[in-house]
Amino acid sequence: MPDAPARPAEAGRSAPSRPGAVVAVLALAGITVSLMQTLVIPIVPELPGYLHASPSDAAWAVTATLLAAAVATPVAGRLGDMFGKRRMLLVSLVLLVAGSAVCALSDRLVPMVAGRALQGLAAAVVPLGISIMRDELPPEKLAGSTALMSASLGVGGALGLPAAAFIADHYDWHVLFWTSASLGVVAAVLVLGLVPESDVRTGGRFDLAGALGMAVGLVALLLAVSKGADWGWGSGTTLGLFALAVVVLVAWGFFELRTARPLVDLRTTARRQVLFTNLASIAFGFSMFAMSLVLPQLLQLPTQTGYGLGRSMLAAGLVMAPQGLVMMATAPLSALVTKARGPKTTLMTGALIVAAGYGLNIVLMSEIWHLVLVSCVIGAGVGFAYGAMPALIMGAVPLSETAAANSLNTLMRSIGTSVASAVAGVILARMTTSLGGHALPSENGFKVVMALGAGAATLAFLLAGFLPRHRPAGIQAVTTTEASAEPVG
Repeated sequence: MPDAPARPAEAGRSAPSRPGAVVAVLALAGITVSLMQTLVIPIVPELPGYLHASPSDAAWAVTATLLAAAVATPVAGRLGDMFGKRRMLLVSLVLLVAGSAVCALSDRLVPMVAGRALQGLAAAVVPLGISIMRDELPPEKLAGSTALMSASLGVGGALGLPAAAFIADHYDWHVLFWTSASLGVVAAVLVLGLVPESDVRTGGRFDLAGALGMAVGLVALLLAVSKGADWGWGSGTTLGLFALAVVVLVAWGFFELRTARPLVDLRTTARRQVLFTNLASIAFGFSMFAMSLVLPQLLQLPTQTGYGLGRSMLAAGLVMAPQGLVMMATAPLSALVTKARGPKTTLMTGALIVAAGYGLNIVLMSEIWHLVLVSCVIGAGVGFAYGAMPALIMGAVPLSETAAANSLNTLMRSIGTSVASAVAGVILARMTTSLGGHALPSENGFKVVMALGAGAATLAFLLAGFLPRHRPAGIQAVTTTEASAEPVG
């Protein structure tokens, strides 16, 4: 790959003429991409019939998106720093549209999996959008805008579930993917017309060997985590993938430390502020996804169980939808707390709110309004936390590494959600009750998952306590020279 020309950071600091439009367009793009998380949930039980495949094979339509997103996010972030963040944002949206079209035209497993993988390659839109905001927006608008962009990850997922359920109930399932393709086209056109390209570039040559090593290690790790329950946690395949992941990622780390322009700057990643933000992100990813696994099942289980509410998928989606609105409404408040007290305080506040939400869920789970309340409380906490994470990351890395650092942080959240899915799946499969000869997750099983969600949020709070203390201020633009030292304010 040819060398990318470096451009000075100062060139990218002029504010666009319509910053509000830039923020709105980038948030729309983030919501569009995050819809891919919940797009296929309403049709998962029917996918084997639709694709003429076994249930285990049809599950690759979900797994492929996860694996592709894990690999693409840090790669697209580094390419954005090198060749232009807006350019890579557009490439990501084009991949989303292409993947959606392939899925919409598919009736077989292989093209569906390929299309879902292409959709996963668009996962870097949110960190790229946050990085564009840092380059282009005036400082007074940056904290609130990045909080809103970060919250779009949860907003799209929450609002997408009822919308996808409605489409799946009333139309041919292919309409789901034509809808996502249409949204991708709209987002790409708006980005092309309203979002400027930053001149902040790192230059240099892309670390292809590092990208391949990271891809092999991450795919092995996430494949073992996501498919371990199906293959058996003690099976040779699962253990072999875990071993491969450890060996490859350790070797990859040594290689990256010796590379002049690595895909991931591990020295920057090891800085206290970045390290503990990323560790807290894993815990938050776990905590947020635990709720997404528990509440829909509680709503849909038969009332004969004594704890299920017997609602449809559409009703379950409507119960979850307010969570997304709360996350969006919480973003400005998160920014205000960050400006007044620093992003460390914001992150710790969000963690406590999420833990409290899970505590409520353990005792309040018998009525629909109970679950609406719980999802809104947890959504508020996630909105606080997700708004603080970009501020913490961008306060510790130079402008030229913003996209790569934000992309790595997004990857950490994804690892947390993958682990949550595996752990919750094991618990709910082991702790069951019988109804009509069928094994269903027990009430105590759900409570154990909720307790783990509270525990993960508490862990995030403790990890955030190790972050450096911040003076009340907005996101600081760290220069390359400043980034070489431990940031303290």
